[in-house]
Amino acid sequence: MRPATAQPILIAPMLATAGELPSGPGWAYEFKYDGVRAVVYTGHDGVQPFSRNNREITATYSELAECARLLGGRQAVLDGEIVAFDGDRPSFARLQQRMHVVLPSAPLLAAVPVQYYVFDVLALDGQDLTDQPYAARRNILAGLTLSGEHVRVPANFVDVDAKTVLQAAEIAGLEGVVAKRLTSPYRPGRRSPDWTKVPLIKTQEVLIIGGKPGEDRRAGTIGSILLAVYDQHDKLAYAGHVGTGFTGAALRHLQQELTPLTRSTPPLADVPREHARHARWVEPVLIGEVAFRNWTSDNRLRHPSWRGLRTDRSPASVRR
Repeated sequence: MRPATAQPILIAPMLATAGELPSGPGWAYEFKYDGVRAVVYTGHDGVQPFSRNNREITATYSELAECARLLGGRQAVLDGEIVAFDGDRPSFARLQQRMHVVLPSAPLLAAVPVQYYVFDVLALDGQDLTDQPYAARRNILAGLTLSGEHVRVPANFVDVDAKTVLQAAEIAGLEGVVAKRLTSPYRPGRRSPDWTKVPLIKTQEVLIIGGKPGEDRRAGTIGSILLAVYDQHDKLAYAGHVGTGFTGAALRHLQQELTPLTRSTPPLADVPREHARHARWVEPVLIGEVAFRNWTSDNRLRHPSWRGLRTDRSPASVRR
């Protein structure tokens, strides 16, 4: 892939608000794919994709070079989700094998290919489209024929029963549904109810604040990790611990990442004594994601299960 020669002026992704599934006229519905958000900039000089925290990921996901070929060199800014599949279902676990590799090898590219699902177009041929309503942007996107081996435009559904779309997402093993107001402009960097996400799987981004050593078959590795999130007052708050969902490779990678972050004291004061005992503390900068059932009355994650590290996020964004 030939990279673009200069960094473009970046457009921060618009974010959805979690809520009840809207219904009635004025809404479109899209399936929510379990992957990594990416804004892609294309032109005569090549392709530059950026993650949600403005990290260039051109070399990591070389498949996205296909965007430039499909657009015939036209200048465009695309918004979408990078997804890896296990069979016919998106798999965040498989995507993890690519997320932490800056320059993947040919065997890894062949073993874990990715798809880029383009759900929005923010600029085209130098024209800013963010002020255009969602319905107009989707019509423009449909006319770009972005359909290739690694790039496609997912379906959107208008004038349909919202619950039927959510049921279809569940049957297909997808993460959920995003409802988008047809008249809504694109609001860079803002979280807006004009995009409402209805997840079928509850997930939470977390900061790792420490770990406890493993026992028995996990001896010599990590037994569990201690978690925190920022509260509404921008204060770091304990969110519980997680000890399930780890693969052997994930534990080894976590240990490598956590070792240089070691500190002698906990980064917050409210860790329960039974979890603080024997804990090895780290600076709260490494971001992970867990699936969980719900929040307890004392603001702890109930039955969390580890999903993986998130290198596409910034620590300040980790909030309940």
